[in-house]
Amino acid sequence: MNLNDTPAGERLHIGFFGCRNAGKSSLINAIAAQDVAVVSPEKGTTTDPVTKAMELLPLGPVLLIDTPGFDDTGALGDLRVKRTRRILNKTDIAVLVLDDILGITSADQELLKIFREKNIPYLIVRNKCDDGTSSAASCPETDLCVSAVKRRGIEALKEKLGQLIPQEKPRSFVRDLLLPQDLVLLITPMDKAAPKGRLILPQQQAIRDILEANALALVCQETEITTALNRLKKAPDLVICDSQIFQKAAAAIPETVPLTSFSILMARYKGFLAAAVDGVASLTRLADGDTVLISEGCTHHRQCNDIGTVKIPHWLTEYTQKKLRFETSSGQTFPENLQKYRLIVHCGGCMLNPREMLYRMKCAKDQDVPMTNYGILIAHLHGILHRSLTLFPHLAIKLKA
Repeated sequence: MNLNDTPAGERLHIGFFGCRNAGKSSLINAIAAQDVAVVSPEKGTTTDPVTKAMELLPLGPVLLIDTPGFDDTGALGDLRVKRTRRILNKTDIAVLVLDDILGITSADQELLKIFREKNIPYLIVRNKCDDGTSSAASCPETDLCVSAVKRRGIEALKEKLGQLIPQEKPRSFVRDLLLPQDLVLLITPMDKAAPKGRLILPQQQAIRDILEANALALVCQETEITTALNRLKKAPDLVICDSQIFQKAAAAIPETVPLTSFSILMARYKGFLAAAVDGVASLTRLADGDTVLISEGCTHHRQCNDIGTVKIPHWLTEYTQKKLRFETSSGQTFPENLQKYRLIVHCGGCMLNPREMLYRMKCAKDQDVPMTNYGILIAHLHGILHRSLTLFPHLAIKLKA
């Protein structure tokens, strides 16, 4: 996977916020050295978030996000501000862009408050300093004075951004669970919802991690499991399958071989696995008339027998023997008010960055709504959850308790 192929969920998200006509779009264009966003002297030109994927050293692959003005007004303005607030939920680094002529406003102060509440690293940049100095009342926290039009201070801004790299613990998809020369069998159905000619992201990520661990990957479809096993001289050290075929894989793979799913590994990668295990315990509390939210981080054309809208509702109804109601959300849409739901079932979140996934988890926890994920739920419904968690002894022990 080269830089241009880096998915949005793996890029550092840098959001540019501020009032209308502060020059957010012009600043992004200057950083990207191309016309990414539409620029106009008219207020409110940016009506929807605009993104630009690029490399920004030393940060690496990033996603620059231009947002509507936070001081927008009227019914449409309120909707635009609401979209800007959503962007804050997935922002790793925030840039507050001030208009040098106006200085800091009440809307800017509100943004600063949100940055601090959400613990988002941020810079305050005073734009339109076209003569190289600021003409407005001072803002003690201002990090830089720049001119997007004359490209003054742009390199200094890039360097400042590079100093705000969030400190994260190293994450791996499956690499840390393998030894050199281990053999991993990947059972990867050809997903009809995936772009033609490509494996879905978790499958790509697993193969890359296996190679980086100096281990061996054998890939087959669900119809070739027995053939793949028979061609091997010894059993594989690990089997990873699509959650939808968990039951079939568990029946074909010897009990002595660790078995898990791409979805479960993705949940761990996004920091969601322990919470998902806790959330699945709530199935025993579901009652007639309860509403379950099924949420996906990506958007795709729904296929016949779709997992989120068809299979999971069917399996849940069959398992609980309750008359449940189901609602769905996809992409960047995730309800702020979750009180109507008795359970949230989320996908692995491969298209969401970790901050967005953790935000959704926190929303559920704060509102006391159990949340699990596709892989954990499906393994539980098919009676193989404990087996699917043997790679993670602390969770397997917790499950037994």
